[in-house]
Amino acid sequence: MRTGGGGVDTMIDDSTDTAHGTIDVLRAHAEKTEQAERPTAESLGALRADGVLALRTPREHGGAWADAGTIARRLTGLGRACPSTAWIAGTCVTAKNIAAKTASDAGAYELFADPDALFCGSGVPAAHGEPVPDGVRINGRWPNVSGCEDAAWAGLAVMVGGGLSFAVVPVADLAVERTWHMAGMRGTGSHTLVATDLLVPATRIAPIGQTEAANPFAPGDILLYSLTVLAPVVGAALGALDTVDAMFAAGNRKPFMTAYSRMSESPGARHWLAEAAHLVGRAQNTMLAVAEAADAADAEGLTGADLPRLRMDVADAARDCRAAVERMLDLHGAGGFANAHTLQRHWRDIAVGSRHPHLNPYLAAETFGTALTASP
Repeated sequence: MRTGGGGVDTMIDDSTDTAHGTIDVLRAHAEKTEQAERPTAESLGALRADGVLALRTPREHGGAWADAGTIARRLTGLGRACPSTAWIAGTCVTAKNIAAKTASDAGAYELFADPDALFCGSGVPAAHGEPVPDGVRINGRWPNVSGCEDAAWAGLAVMVGGGLSFAVVPVADLAVERTWHMAGMRGTGSHTLVATDLLVPATRIAPIGQTEAANPFAPGDILLYSLTVLAPVVGAALGALDTVDAMFAAGNRKPFMTAYSRMSESPGARHWLAEAAHLVGRAQNTMLAVAEAADAADAEGLTGADLPRLRMDVADAARDCRAAVERMLDLHGAGGFANAHTLQRHWRDIAVGSRHPHLNPYLAAETFGTALTASP
């Protein structure tokens, strides 16, 4: 809980399991990260030192293989300081999870030799592979690969013989085309990776879901991937709330053209702040409930409409973050849109990040409705 200085209690738990030093580094470099369209060396170093990049490295290879709840809380804490850097950390979780479930023993030993290596990736099967005696030769282009300029490995979906496979290749073997020019999440550097006649050894490419244990698209995994994009958005909403909280605490702003001497004197402003804090808190609580379900899914399974319902919950949490930041912008006024202002940066990051396909609200509703009306 966070109070003090005449400000407001945002009712948001600060326990994110992330070292405060890491948060401080990311916050200090957030603007540079956006300008450079990639995290600073200092930010990446802080992630590595704090164990963030090993969250989904298998334990037998020196990582944490953290549960979904831990991952969601860690990414939320990072997103509070720098949503773009948190997003890249989330991409690393997803790519490592798929790699761990598809790589051969020999391949895993190579991939996870450095448990803190940054992974990037794409689940879009945007390439074709041709089997050859030593492995698979691939050609293709994968857009929107977050963190690709700084990652050591890229996990990439490939169509081989009409079926879906997953390949993990050194980013150094791929070309990077700088195609990411967006209003928000600019610091993710989600550029395009290109493979040209690239040979991938058989130890680093495998068909998806040959066995249940090796299926990286089981319900718990699908929810985990959704959480890795939701948590940075929730973190961004918390970061925006921090900014508005500081405005109330400072007491040096008031509703324009009123007799109030400070924001907290206005019942309307207090109401709007309460709504913003409630929406962010609800998004965070929803996220953590979905994380709990994801962790239980492997042991207990999900039946019927459970997975579609949870995915709709995820989409609703993202919409709550968007609605909350709109109220915060109303409270702060036009000054919050200044180019260097933290609030507008979080607003843009939320606007873009919450439109990720994993957070698509109308398709989530469509899938849930289909599940509800399916024949028994």
